[in-house]
Amino acid sequence: MDYPNRLEELVQAYENTLLRTALAILRDKASAEDAVYETFLRYLEKRPRLADANHEKAWLLRVTINSCRSCLRARRRHPTTELSEGWYDTYPGTNEEVEVWDAVSALSPKERAAVHLFYYEGYSAEEIAALTGQRPGTVRAQLSRARSRLKTWLS
Repeated sequence: MDYPNRLEELVQAYENTLLRTALAILRDKASAEDAVYETFLRYLEKRPRLADANHEKAWLLRVTINSCRSCLRARRRHPTTELSEGWYDTYPGTNEEVEVWDAVSALSPKERAAVHLFYYEGYSAEEIAALTGQRPGTVRAQLSRARSRLKTWLS
């Protein structure tokens, strides 16, 4: 398999999906771009043999989520001051959409990841559990807590 050419195809196919997922978790565009870049580097390093496009997408999402987790751990160990208000500053949407993004961004990283993968990427709780290494019940609980918080904040 010609990995550099395959990487180019994967970047074109999944870059936006991976970036949106990383943005939902990290809330910082530069960090999210770094996480996606790291994901594609890992693809070149590991050269995984995956059965089909669904397995490729799942592998890439899993690596992106893990990269985001590493970034969050590093932030906790070495806190810094943010220069911008957040990733949603660049979101071109209506006031209502921005308000929803603000509310989602206030959720915990795990809840943001679950909400993003469930509502924006269309994964089921079982699929999210497989991607994030959690139990399906845990994912459902995160989604339930997130919905409850969002309902409170947005009403």
